[in-house]
Amino acid sequence: MKTNITRQTIYLLGLSVFLLIFVLFFSFSVLIPSGKKYRINMSDLNKESLELRQLEDFSYETEVILQKLKSDNRHIITAFQTDFDAQRFKKQHGTFFSSLSLSKHSKIDDEEGFAVYEVNTTSEISSPESFYAFLDAVNKSDWIISVNFPINFKRDGEIISSSFTMKVYNNKKDLNTTK
Repeated sequence: MKTNITRQTIYLLGLSVFLLIFVLFFSFSVLIPSGKKYRINMSDLNKESLELRQLEDFSYETEVILQKLKSDNRHIITAFQTDFDAQRFKKQHGTFFSSLSLSKHSKIDDEEGFAVYEVNTTSEISSPESFYAFLDAVNKSDWIISVNFPINFKRDGEIISSSFTMKVYNNKKDLNTTK
């Protein structure tokens, strides 16, 4: 039996085989390695996206904590930024004493980034209770003040004379800011 295959069919069969070989070669040499790289890159992207989401969540939580701390400690933050005024101090805390005198504050060595001023006070009180009320009021005042020991009390009849030193802490002003 004789098969009748035309020249056109042979060309078409040859072209089909050539295209099949080309597609197989192209897929094994280009597409499959690129697909492997794509999967590796995609898994890296997923890992980095997960890490980014975790860091964003951490940043958000930290921001919430910071805002809560700022709102809870707003009085303390503003107290560090308020300059000490002796006249205002006498006006606010003079009610606890029969007489209150402050000696001029002198700047002493800075401590841990804060400007520290020492204030020497002499006062006359009618009872130790008013002195304790004064200490409570100092804790709620507009400045960060530490009352240093010893506190000397001396009784003269009905009046108790007291003398003590205080340290007033103030945030150092940043000298590198531009105006």
